[in-house]
Amino acid sequence: MKRLLAVCLAAFTTAHAFADVDAAKAQGIASRNMCFSCHAVDHKVVGPAYHDVAQKYKGDASAMAMLMKKVKGGGSGVWGPMAMPPNPGISDADLKVVLNWVLAGAPTQ
Repeated sequence: MKRLLAVCLAAFTTAHAFADVDAAKAQGIASRNMCFSCHAVDHKVVGPAYHDVAQKYKGDASAMAMLMKKVKGGGSGVWGPMAMPPNPGISDADLKVVLNWVLAGAPTQ
């Protein structure tokens, strides 16, 4: 019963967090921070497509914290051998906007 409650709470929290996605704002932040140099919404460039990231972490309540750390600190091994460079200059607030958008499936509107 506790496990079911935890799953339901995680699903509600995840769905609620993505309800207020501002696609235009997220795309602007991603563009200013050069995210589109390696990523695209619907196809792999150097890094994974944002649609693929959303699919991989769908329903994962720990995804936001893990991705915040990965974007800020860089790393490799999750999507292949190419390392993601660290991006310590993006603010936490801006990064949350972008990651909410990515985890929501990178909608265009």
